[in-house]
Amino acid sequence: MANRAHIPTNNSALIAMIADEDTVVGFLLAGVGNVDLRRKTNYLIVDAKTTVKQIEEAFKEFTTRLDIAVVLISQYVANMVRFLVDSYNKPIPAILEIPSKNHPYDPAHDSILSRVKHLFSTESVASRH
Repeated sequence: MANRAHIPTNNSALIAMIADEDTVVGFLLAGVGNVDLRRKTNYLIVDAKTTVKQIEEAFKEFTTRLDIAVVLISQYVANMVRFLVDSYNKPIPAILEIPSKNHPYDPAHDSILSRVKHLFSTESVASRH
């Protein structure tokens, strides 16, 4: 129990978004959006003008903020910063790759799914011995 990840309980934990405008707006309409007192948001809208550096900075910020429990990132955006997504290994915030309207989901590029498949293949090999 001592090694379990802990989400602060003084306020509710947030979901962060890094995705295209349509995806982010959909989640904002569902109530996911937040702007704190310093005018910091919990989302980044990625469009043709967004640089890879901006995506990297948003990913690093969202994965280090204590008030964020989940980071939703469009898979095509995750592919732009794949090295960061693949090297991230903390349980909280959890990183979930999601499809977007113009870019279908490809399970072959999902780092979480790859880790789960590897884990289960390792467990099944270990359980045979």
